[in-house]
Amino acid sequence: MEVDLAALTRNARAAQSRAGVPLIPMVKADGYGLGAQPIALALEPLEPSAYGVATISEGQVLREAGISRPVIVFSPLLSDEYTAARELRLTPTLGSAKEIAAWCREGRGWHLSIDTGMSRAGVPWREVGSLREVVAWHKPDGAFTHFHSAELDDGSMAEQEHRFREAVAALPDRPRLLHTDGSAAMVRHGKSEWDAIRPGIFLYGVGSGAGLSLDPEPVIHVRARIAETRWIEPGDSVSYDATWRAESRRRIGTISMGYADGYPRALSNRSSVLARDGRVPVRGLVTMDMIMLDLTDSTCGIGDVVTLIGAGENGEHIGVAELADLAEMSPYELLTGLRGRLSRVYTEVE
Repeated sequence: MEVDLAALTRNARAAQSRAGVPLIPMVKADGYGLGAQPIALALEPLEPSAYGVATISEGQVLREAGISRPVIVFSPLLSDEYTAARELRLTPTLGSAKEIAAWCREGRGWHLSIDTGMSRAGVPWREVGSLREVVAWHKPDGAFTHFHSAELDDGSMAEQEHRFREAVAALPDRPRLLHTDGSAAMVRHGKSEWDAIRPGIFLYGVGSGAGLSLDPEPVIHVRARIAETRWIEPGDSVSYDATWRAESRRRIGTISMGYADGYPRALSNRSSVLARDGRVPVRGLVTMDMIMLDLTDSTCGIGDVVTLIGAGENGEHIGVAELADLAEMSPYELLTGLRGRLSRVYTEVE
């Protein structure tokens, strides 16, 4: 996996320019599979308001990289995790009076998690008024909500925004940092009415729906070398369960990558990769460690590089969203699954 840190940074600047407010880059799941430490260090010159993670261990990774600015843990913490979170100077997201009181005994900062329809975590927007007393004593550094369908033009985002405004109005004081927009909402909204945005997948080169006005640059390029080739005869099968059989004499190439590296098995007999002279199809079931390609019409041989995701030699491109759609899965799932045994090479191509 080649990770273009310059493209990542340009995507972040584009998001910041569009929204007109600082970033809270989401670097959870090891920077969506790209490596949280190098991602965060590449984004440091943009002076983000904070970084977003999902677990204490993810916050620890950032602290070990020398990141000193706030790190917000967006998944709920259990009370027995508070000590570790305090030691690492992490900022929890809390949603009940009991949680707020327990965390604030040590006087640390926190963000109020407001549920406006996701039904996943946080205080329901209708119940924010019940927290007025504890919030008056222990003021949050920020408050936020999460849109459940920001990529859909179904009116739900506007409804959740209305609920968020009502919830904020029910607090005794306006928190300093209010934030609602992830990647898709940022693209749809343009200028933000709040104090920060939380882009995630947009930073890593995946857009948020067709027909929108801002597309990110590709950031990752996944490549492998052809390790073996062979000719097979009509009727010969390829891979487990013999799901593909040759109708004519074909040249099959094998690359040393499989679903253990994050290339979905669902792409078997569906996808293609970029060779130096165009696309070549995947034949047979994707296996744990190897994928077979039909190289009959290609000049590629052993040792040559093919591109599974990203830009090929001839300028053609296979995007994360394209492959995810083909595999009938979320691009988030595909991107964060590209970890396994894949080595990462970081570049800064201008």
